[in-house]
Amino acid sequence: MTFVFVILLGVSPRILQPKVRENCLDVEERIARITDIKRTRVDLFNATRGSNATRESRMEAVLWVAICKFDCKIEGGFVRDWVVGKYIQRPTNTTKPSDWVKYEGTDKIPYMIKEVVPSDLDCHLPKKIYFDIEKFKDELHKFGITCDVYRQSWRYVLLIDKDEKTGPFTMDLIEPHIALTHDRIDFDVNNLYLEKSYTREIGMRVDIQELPYSISLESIVKNIKEKKFRVLRPIDSLLQERINKMKNIRNWTQSGKPFSIVPSPHSHIISVVVPLPSSSDLYQDLATKMQVIGGGIQIKSIEQIRNPRLEGLYEFMKTNIAGQCPQSNPKERCLFHGTNTDAIQGITDYGFDDRYFSSSGRWGHGAYFADDPRKSHGYTNLNPQDQTHVMFYAKVLLGIQSVQNTDNASLNAAPIGYHSVQGTGGQYEEYIVYRYGQALPYLKVTYTA
Repeated sequence: MTFVFVILLGVSPRILQPKVRENCLDVEERIARITDIKRTRVDLFNATRGSNATRESRMEAVLWVAICKFDCKIEGGFVRDWVVGKYIQRPTNTTKPSDWVKYEGTDKIPYMIKEVVPSDLDCHLPKKIYFDIEKFKDELHKFGITCDVYRQSWRYVLLIDKDEKTGPFTMDLIEPHIALTHDRIDFDVNNLYLEKSYTREIGMRVDIQELPYSISLESIVKNIKEKKFRVLRPIDSLLQERINKMKNIRNWTQSGKPFSIVPSPHSHIISVVVPLPSSSDLYQDLATKMQVIGGGIQIKSIEQIRNPRLEGLYEFMKTNIAGQCPQSNPKERCLFHGTNTDAIQGITDYGFDDRYFSSSGRWGHGAYFADDPRKSHGYTNLNPQDQTHVMFYAKVLLGIQSVQNTDNASLNAAPIGYHSVQGTGGQYEEYIVYRYGQALPYLKVTYTA
């Protein structure tokens, strides 16, 4: 069965590996100040009202109340900027902390200006315990901390320390049913969270440790220390604003090519499809390529497929083929594949299964792909229910290619010494693979033409 969203599957907090941990003992101290239920009232008073109290120590105290008294979790920017990075930044164009807060919308919801680091606190409310905002305010009041509360359907927004000389900050308390579906991470360095009683450990909101991503907790911490970040979702106008803020205002460096990460589905679900934002570069690029089909083509949706079983097999094949190719280059390409309506779900769940390969193709019994969608469009059929066609945009491992310009319908495998066949001589180039796992359904394009 295929769903259009997935439930957040994270990684429980753990201690960093020794080589990284030895340089992060100060990080563990900051974690403990937020998550240790044994922290004393005297210590909390000193952090909030003592002569050495700072904006950051007061933020830690607010989090201690939220996490240790109300079972919330903290994630995102504060963990990145303060807990791990210990970064502090203030605006240079104003000396009044009250100017750090702006208001948006008809409800006048407060937010911090971009130049303030650490900026705000993002917390998820507990799933199994009722959260009483008045009791939360009472707990803060014990330490001389006041706040204004703004209620929205999916969160509380708190403006804290509005008149304190140390400077104000905001806090989001996000409803648990919203938190469960926050499954798309923008940057790797935003994928961390802290939890009650884990006084030295850091968790990951979404598990991105396994193939094909292989992003470890240690690599995220290292990136934060070096002020580097990696983009983990399709870039649209909103995400581009965040990237610009990180690079131009906070002086971080974007690292590597962007990933488009969809979290793994629950173990009993074979695959999930997630809509690709129409404003993303990937969507726009693919929609442009599809226009050559003509006939007034209209893209109805482009969805990214996440299927951990197929991805694991594909990554194994990729490593295996790369080891047999010059410069270890498996020649991975994204190519089009057209199919009939009855095969769509089967390909989404089980990939390009060699039991169902075409046996009537010009180059034998294989899975056929094209770099021109006009070729693949000819193999789709019309869905009578909604008058749409479906085409897959697949990742294909071509490896060492056997280029053939004459038909050879007897093939049921690539020639010895080759991994695929490139068929030429016709109107369109064709690419044929013969082994299960050598191609991966990546995007599902639904369109009318």
